[in-house]
Amino acid sequence: MKSQRLAKLSVKEYINQEIESGTKYEYHNGKIYALAGGTLNHGLISGNIYLEIGIQLKNKANNCLPFNSDVKLFIEATNSYVYPDAMVICGEIEESSENKNSVINPILIVEVLSKSTADYDRGDKFYLYRHLPSFREYVLVEQKKYVVDVHYKHEKSDFWRITRYKGLDEMIILQSLGIEISMEDLYRRTKITPAE
Repeated sequence: MKSQRLAKLSVKEYINQEIESGTKYEYHNGKIYALAGGTLNHGLISGNIYLEIGIQLKNKANNCLPFNSDVKLFIEATNSYVYPDAMVICGEIEESSENKNSVINPILIVEVLSKSTADYDRGDKFYLYRHLPSFREYVLVEQKKYVVDVHYKHEKSDFWRITRYKGLDEMIILQSLGIEISMEDLYRRTKITPAE
């Protein structure tokens, strides 16, 4: 979520800015953007998907791990640092050589959409993520209605297939992980009115 653009900085200055201010920023080739706070629904959905993915992966006894929005992602091809709402890394966790507090190899990324970031998450941010060689699945979750779009790319293809899930009775299939998550679990305790 971007909200406030500040002066152009080096990566080192950007990292120091985050440490000194205690504020998370996205970094895009010298420009930084302060992250705006989220809504209650945003927090619930982000927490729910992190939890549900974690439970499913633990039950599969594989080597994939979920991460929440506290973990920074570095995209070397675009010189960008971002904070996805959630992501999953399978196998070895690879860190950025420039900043050991950021990872570079998620297979799956989740963004919870808000009015101010939906276009960015669907467009420019998805474009950034597609520069990651490991990236195969992108989950976009609406927070004002029961709708989830899953973009999936087979590892031997450049073609992205989109599947839309609507309503609480659906099961979301995450092909890159070989798991399913119910829409009911994803939206647990959220407040969404039918008109929205």
